[in-house]
Amino acid sequence: MKKKILIVGGGTAGTMTANNLAKKLMPEIDRDELEITLISNSKYHYYKPGAMYVAFGKSEGYEFVRDQRALLMSEINFEVEEATEISTNGNFVKTKKGKKFDYDFLVLATGCEVAPERIPGLSEAGDWFYTYEGATKLAKKFHDIKKGRVLVTVNFPKTPNIPHQCGIAPVETTMMLHDFLTERGVRDDIEIIYTYPTVAQSVTNGLFMQEPTSNVLPSIFDSLGVKHQSGFTLSKVDAKKKVAISAEGEEIEFDILMSTPPFTATKFIRESGISQALDDEGWLPTDKETLKVKGLDNVYTLGDTVDLPVSKAGGTVHNQTDVVADNIASELRHGYTSESYDGLVIAIAQMGLSCGMPLWYNYDKDVAPTPCSKLGSFVRKGFNKGIYWAAARGMV
Repeated sequence: MKKKILIVGGGTAGTMTANNLAKKLMPEIDRDELEITLISNSKYHYYKPGAMYVAFGKSEGYEFVRDQRALLMSEINFEVEEATEISTNGNFVKTKKGKKFDYDFLVLATGCEVAPERIPGLSEAGDWFYTYEGATKLAKKFHDIKKGRVLVTVNFPKTPNIPHQCGIAPVETTMMLHDFLTERGVRDDIEIIYTYPTVAQSVTNGLFMQEPTSNVLPSIFDSLGVKHQSGFTLSKVDAKKKVAISAEGEEIEFDILMSTPPFTATKFIRESGISQALDDEGWLPTDKETLKVKGLDNVYTLGDTVDLPVSKAGGTVHNQTDVVADNIASELRHGYTSESYDGLVIAIAQMGLSCGMPLWYNYDKDVAPTPCSKLGSFVRKGFNKGIYWAAARGMV
């Protein structure tokens, strides 16, 4: 009987994994022994890190959108369907339109989503760059402001030791904001305050979630005239008065509140009954090495949906997707997994509008801060606008 692999989610994780599986399992596909199906709630594929550039007027955003079908190998079945129900006992997923997809192996690559409503007043008074809609609104405010204060806040999941989406992004955008306001000639009249919560994974009262980077940030911010403050855990926002209030009892006024909002897994995952994460956040219990969902022998997950202590970013997915694809291929052919994920994350951080910093780390080793350069920025922007699309197709 023909085996079925079902991938739910058409973002970076789902697209890369589908293409990698198709390449690795082409003999089985050619013999009509296997079919691979990807379902997504959109016909379009959005490169999420591109939204950050929209916030500073360096992109319109359209260049970071592609037709999802065009990114997939022809051997992969693709359907625009919104998953709403999963039965891990019956090995099927149902969709909003009532369609049922059976599977032998399932890959949950559904990502995460912003949840600003989890902090009172943040939806009304805050702005964020994690969505194209949010980044567009932020861009208008950054272009209009002539004087005042931009307050940066960062929120972490309630579930311990799990990062928010793209951990380095608040640092990146703070430095990009400095450069952008300098270009506009208004930097001297605008105060930037970068704040960080009291608890950030393994770091307490720091400025980043890993100790080495947290230790070097004060001198970097000082050189840019960016004020910085640890121990500010945003708990609510007074939208009328434009005041951010911390769980520690401090209040800071703002003209623009650039926030990393709360994040949760998608509604489909939160309602699946699989997650045991705190506060209904929905993170999937994931085996750190095999990337299987714990307790489910034929279900894998990767990317922003996992409960692992690694960055929820594309630089993580690039290293997880081969592990998932290799393990599924090995299970189909030999009955056992063959690869192990070591927590590797590789990326280039955009530290200002024209400076890029290579970074890498894994489960056992934190990020080692390195000098940023114009070459690094050139590589990052080249990846964004060209190499990424080859990577999504499984070519890099």
